[in-house]
Amino acid sequence: MNKLIIGAMALAILTSCGVRQNDSNNKTEENMEQLKLTFTPAENVRREKVHFKNRFGIELTGDMYIPTSLKAGERTHAVAVCGPFGAVKEQASGYWANHLASQGFVTMAFDPSFTGESSGEPRYVSSPDINTEDFSAAVDYLMTRDDVDPTRIGIVGICGWGGIALNAAASDTRIKATMPVTMYDMHRVNANGYFDAEDSEEARKSKREAMNAQRIKDFTSGKYALAGGLPDDRPGDDAPQFFRDYWDYYKTDRGYSVNSLNSNGGWNTTSALSWINTPILAYAGEIESPVMIMHGEKAHSRYFGEDAFKLLKGDNKQLVIVPDATHCDLYDGGADHNMIPWDTVISFLDKNLK
Repeated sequence: MNKLIIGAMALAILTSCGVRQNDSNNKTEENMEQLKLTFTPAENVRREKVHFKNRFGIELTGDMYIPTSLKAGERTHAVAVCGPFGAVKEQASGYWANHLASQGFVTMAFDPSFTGESSGEPRYVSSPDINTEDFSAAVDYLMTRDDVDPTRIGIVGICGWGGIALNAAASDTRIKATMPVTMYDMHRVNANGYFDAEDSEEARKSKREAMNAQRIKDFTSGKYALAGGLPDDRPGDDAPQFFRDYWDYYKTDRGYSVNSLNSNGGWNTTSALSWINTPILAYAGEIESPVMIMHGEKAHSRYFGEDAFKLLKGDNKQLVIVPDATHCDLYDGGADHNMIPWDTVISFLDKNLK
């Protein structure tokens, strides 16, 4: 059962890659010279690094992507982007922010608390509450910028951050449009397992016992066990297709980043405890602002988005299924970068961030 816990926290990959100990004094996110984007910035966009705090006092770091055509003193619509779960802003969120900026939006891709260039100790922790707050903190920051219209801010959440984006939209009435992309419900996958195969009191008890046993080990050693990062060697054909898809993104030149949890050692293992006990979509039905959930037709995670869509109410909610796309195809358009229906994305955001 512990292997399933570990897998869920690494983008819910079913195959665990073992447990490592985190040396809190060896922070690779400080090796700034190694930070590289996994995409080429658009020529009509400039990038700017920013820092801001959430209400827990954790300083977050983001990359702003600003259209060069924006005139001094002009305010326009803005979008904050985060995800995938276990990724950093140099990966898919930056890819999305860069493209949206090339189409006229002021955007920000940011590292969540405890990861990447953002602060927070211990490292590599996730939290339903704190990570939802991270989105609202990004909105706080964007509202104070001279180039952003504070009444026209939306959010994009990729993978596990899709469910977090819905939770943020249910809480933060300043968010005018929300777009979960290839989403996971991180509560559901941790509490119930894949396709709800572990949805029982007995299974959850086993998970809790394993993680609480790990807690005392971490406390005693002064180090936090990490698990769930992808292996160095590509999985064989007997591995699930989505696991191989993750490897093809996170462990190759297409998506590898030195700061990425999924590209390297994985999450703090005990993070899953809070996700199991926190149903983040409890108030999704109370979101009044527009929502568009986008999923790939062939994504193993498609059921998360479809079931989340059933919770939404009102006539300003959309579910878009992208033909032939897998889960990772919507990170960056796939290997050929042609799988994201940008016209649909831009139309939704333009319409609802007027």
